[in-house]
Amino acid sequence: MPKQNLMDMVEAEVKACRKCELWKVRRNPVPGEGNLNALVMFIGEAPGYWEDMKGRPFVGAAGKLLEEMLSRIGLSRSDVYVANLLKCRPPENRDPRPSEIQACTPYLDRQIKIVEPKLIVTLGRHSTSHVLLKAGIDAGGITEVRGRVYEAELLGLKIRVIPAYHPAAALYNPKYKDAFENDFQIIKSELEK
Repeated sequence: MPKQNLMDMVEAEVKACRKCELWKVRRNPVPGEGNLNALVMFIGEAPGYWEDMKGRPFVGAAGKLLEEMLSRIGLSRSDVYVANLLKCRPPENRDPRPSEIQACTPYLDRQIKIVEPKLIVTLGRHSTSHVLLKAGIDAGGITEVRGRVYEAELLGLKIRVIPAYHPAAALYNPKYKDAFENDFQIIKSELEK
């Protein structure tokens, strides 16, 4: 079956999902979007206010920073695929709960299998922890692992994983901005290999 049909099925299931309570408080589900043949897939934590309003990932201030950083390494949003662990916004942008991650990540797993990226960039501590543990990599917190490249076997695919700070962290905490920019230089060199 063509990739687009498979992704359309995932998106339809996300829109109809009632596996956790978040569907009751969301405005719009945010399945993910981008190039289904992307070499790079970015995985964030959960939709924020603007994502919930528009039904698209990374469209607020953090999304603008993400697009700026992509542009600096010669990529555009249309070159990559962008998704989140959770497809619905948690109230008040609270952290995703383990039960919500467990309920929602089978959708993400299917998206990864459809896109088959060579490189996954995890944005923030929740997506980093989830992806590395799923790949059987027992690593430390985001400050210890960000900027490293991990060779991983994930869902039957050989994928390099680069943990990075979430763009919101770089926006709201200046001490993370340089590290976030460095993460994108690492992404660029990995893509040039």
